Amino acid sequence: MRHACFPPLCLLLIWTASSQAANEIFVPDAEPPVPSSVKDPEAWREGPTALPPWPDNADLVEFTPDGPPTAFRYFIDSKHLQVSADGVVRYTLVVESSGGTRNLSFEGIRCTLRGQYKVFAYGASGRFDLTQGAEWQPISEQASERYRGDLWRFHFCVPREMKPRPKKDMIRSLRGQIAPRQNTGFQAD
Repeated sequence: MRHACFPPLCLLLIWTASSQAANEIFVPDAEPPVPSSVKDPEAWREGPTALPPWPDNADLVEFTPDGPPTAFRYFIDSKHLQVSADGVVRYTLVVESSGGTRNLSFEGIRCTLRGQYKVFAYGASGRFDLTQGAEWQPISEQASERYRGDLWRFHFCVPREMKPRPKKDMIRSLRGQIAPRQNTGFQAD
């Protein structure tokens, strides 16, 4: 008895839906038309990467990542900081523990919407060894990798433009010599 009105109700719903579709005069296109002047952008291609020389202590610029204090100090080799033709910012990172132990890596950051990084090589005993099969990774907000987000957001990339800053501006920013307004992703007053 409860199910006696169910079939007529289903028929009513089907009939209303089909009559609504029949009233649709325009059929939506599968894709909007694109003017012939609009071309698809070329796919990004990574350029060749040459390993830098071992950094000299005089060329290291210290920076402090945002967040709670850590037992590590972070440095960038300012002499061999570079923006390649492919738009990748390549740099040597030196991370020093409170005991003086140093870890070195040669990395790259892409100034994409959310940022990407790649570790090209690790350094030990005065030389770099290439990493095998390294891929571009999204920049993580984990505490141990917060420095990459800061390099991408505050020092290496132009806010809202998704392109690298000029090298001299990167070094000024790492040294804290850029006004805070220049360092944000927000529009100026």
